[in-house]
Amino acid sequence: MKQSVTVELGGRPLTVETGRLAKQASGAVLVTYGETMVLVTAVATDDIREGIDFLPLTVDYQEMSYAAGRIPGGFFRREIGRPSDKETLTSRFIDRPIRPLFADGWSYETQLIATVLSMDQDNEPDVLAITGASAALAVSDIPFASPIAGIRLGRIDGKFVVNPSKADLEKSDMELVVAGSKDAIVMVEGGGAFIPEEEMLDAIFFAHQAMQPAIEAQEKLIALSGKAKRQVPPRAEHPELMARVTEVGTASLKEAITVADKMARHDAVKEAKRGVLAQLAEQFPGQEKDIKNCFYDLERLLLRQMIVTEKRRTDGRRFDEVRPITCEVGILPRTHGSALFTRGETQAAVITTLGTSQDEQKIESISGDSFKSFLLHYNFPPYSVGEAKNLRGPGRREIGHGALAERAIKRVLPTAQEFPYTIRVVSEIMESNGSSSMATVCGGILSLMDAGVPIKAPVAGIAMGLIHEGDSIIILSDIIGDEDHSGDMDFKVCGTTEGITALQMDIKIPGMTRDVLRSALYQARDGRIHILGEMDKGLDHPRGELSTYAPKLVTIEVKTERLKDIIGPGGKTVRGIQAETGARIDIEDSGKIHIASSIMGATDRAIAMIRAIVQEPEVGQVYKGIVKKILDFGAFVEILPNLDGLVHISQLDIARVKNVRDVITEGDEVMVKVLEIDPQGKIRLSRKATME
Repeated sequence: MKQSVTVELGGRPLTVETGRLAKQASGAVLVTYGETMVLVTAVATDDIREGIDFLPLTVDYQEMSYAAGRIPGGFFRREIGRPSDKETLTSRFIDRPIRPLFADGWSYETQLIATVLSMDQDNEPDVLAITGASAALAVSDIPFASPIAGIRLGRIDGKFVVNPSKADLEKSDMELVVAGSKDAIVMVEGGGAFIPEEEMLDAIFFAHQAMQPAIEAQEKLIALSGKAKRQVPPRAEHPELMARVTEVGTASLKEAITVADKMARHDAVKEAKRGVLAQLAEQFPGQEKDIKNCFYDLERLLLRQMIVTEKRRTDGRRFDEVRPITCEVGILPRTHGSALFTRGETQAAVITTLGTSQDEQKIESISGDSFKSFLLHYNFPPYSVGEAKNLRGPGRREIGHGALAERAIKRVLPTAQEFPYTIRVVSEIMESNGSSSMATVCGGILSLMDAGVPIKAPVAGIAMGLIHEGDSIIILSDIIGDEDHSGDMDFKVCGTTEGITALQMDIKIPGMTRDVLRSALYQARDGRIHILGEMDKGLDHPRGELSTYAPKLVTIEVKTERLKDIIGPGGKTVRGIQAETGARIDIEDSGKIHIASSIMGATDRAIAMIRAIVQEPEVGQVYKGIVKKILDFGAFVEILPNLDGLVHISQLDIARVKNVRDVITEGDEVMVKVLEIDPQGKIRLSRKATME
C-alpha cells in the first residue's frame, strides 16, 4: 500500500514515498523535490556470501535522459556503456555515508540502484539519491542503523542556501554536499573560494541542522511501512583462539608495526603472521582463516593502543608532523609543464598540457550539454603499491580522487579571458603510502606553474586521521596507509594560505563534536601552510613564458558579418589557412578567433592571412585589384578578398573611353583608388585617379 510523508526542506516540499513503485524490491522509495524525482531500490539476496570479510554492497546511480526530455547521443541512442563521471561520483556519495551503518557481520549480497526519473533543472537529484538510499534501506528488511539524509549547501552574500539551484551556485562562494544522521555528521564533500576554517565549520553544522526534516520524514515512513529487520547471524567468536593469538603474536607484531619503511613493515607483519600460523596450526586445525582474522584484529588493536597509550606513531613522527617533502619541476623536457612531488613514501609525477578550445571536453548529461576547459586525470598503476595486476581504465577510486584534486585547484585558475587555453593535468602515482590525492594537488600546482599558467595562488592538500579510544581523541597529520585503515576518520583538506578550496571527510564513528572538528581543521591548516612552504622551494611562482612546445595562442576579433569570408564555402578558406601555416584556428560566433601553434611564426602568418581577408577598404587608399566582371558602363574590380567595387567607364582612363574592353579585360591586375563608400557599403573606384 502506498505511503508517503511530506516535509519542508530548504523552503520547498520534500516527499518520500513507498509502496507504489518496485514493490518486489526489499525496499523502494520515490523521493520528489520540486519536479525532480529519484527512485531508489534496495535488494539483498537470501543466501549469505561465504568466505568474505567485507560488506558485499554495490551502489549504482543512473541518470536517464528521458528524465529531462532528452534523447541520448551516440549510435545506439540509449543509456549504455560505462557511467559518466557524474554518475560515478554520485554512486560514491551514496556509498560512503551508508556503508558504515549496516549491521556488523552483514554478508548478504546487497544492491542499491538510484534512478533519476524526472529532472526539473533546478533541483539536483544527487543529494536526493543519498536520502532515498537511506529511506529504501530503512523501510526494507535489511538491518540498517539510524536514517541519514543528504543536502547541498551554498552561500550567497554571506547567507547559507539549502539545495541551491544551478543559477544560485554560480553566485555561491562555496558548495558542500553533507550527509548526516539525527545526531552526527557522517560525510562532507565540497569546497569553496578560500573559506576560513571557522566559516567552514559554521557551514557543516548549519547543513546538519538543515537536513533534520528529511530524517524525520524517514522516521515517519518507517512507522507507516517499515518491515521487520532480518536477524544477522552472529559473528563467530573465538575467545580462546583470540587469547592464544594475542599471547603468541603480540611481541613480534609490536616490533613489526614500528618499522618505519612501508614495504619492510609489511614484510615484518607477514613474517609475524606466518609465525603465529605455524605455532597455532596444530592446536587449531582447519581454522587458518579464523587465526588470520584474529591476527588482523590484534594488529589494529596494537596500532591504536600504540598511538593512544604510548603517544607514538608507526614511523615515529609527532602527531602533527608532516613527512619529508621534496619538489622537482621541469622533469620532462617535451611536456608543457611537469613536476615530481614526493612526501615520504607517496610520490606523484604530474604533467600539464595546454590546448585550444577544440580540446575542451564535451559533456552530455540530462542537465544539457556543457564543455570543460580544465581536466584533471588521476592514475593509480599497480606498481605504485608493489603489486602486479591487470592495467584497466579508471575506476571509481581514480575518478573520485581526480575530482577532489580538480575541485581543489580549479578555484585558483585564471579565467578564460585571462588565459584562453584548455588545460589538462594528469597525475601518475609513482608510489603510494597515504593520500596520493593530496600529492596530486601539490604536484598539480607545481606542474601548472612550471607550464606558465598564471594561477592566483598555490594550493596544497593534506590528509588527516583521527583515533577515538575511550576519552582519548588523537588527531594525526599526513596519515599513512596503515593509520588510515585503523582510524575513525578520513579527512582531506586543500587550500591556500587564505582558506579552504576543497574538503572531503568520512567519519566512521558517531558523536563528532564541533570542537574536535575545529581542532582537526586548524591542525590541517598548520600542515597545509608547512607544505606550501616546502613547495615554494621547488617553484614559488608561475614561469613568465610558456614552454617552447606549448601552443602560442592569440585571440583577435573581427566583425561577425565577415566570419563567412574567413570560413569560406564549406570551410575551404579556413582549412586552407591552417594547411598553409600549420596553425590551429578556432572561430566563435561572437567574432573572436583563436589562433594557436607551436611552430615559430605560424601564428603570425595565420593572423596576417585572416587580416587580409577581413581588411576594410579606406577612402583615398590605392589598391591593386583584379578585374572580375566587365559591363557596358564599367567594370567590377576585387580590391580585397571577396570585396569588389565599381570602376565607372568615365573613371577608366584619362582619355575618353568608348568601349570598356578597349582598356581592360577580365583577369587584369589594375591599380585603383577608392573614391567613395556609400552607406550601403557600395564602393566607387577610379583607375583614372591612379594614372593622374
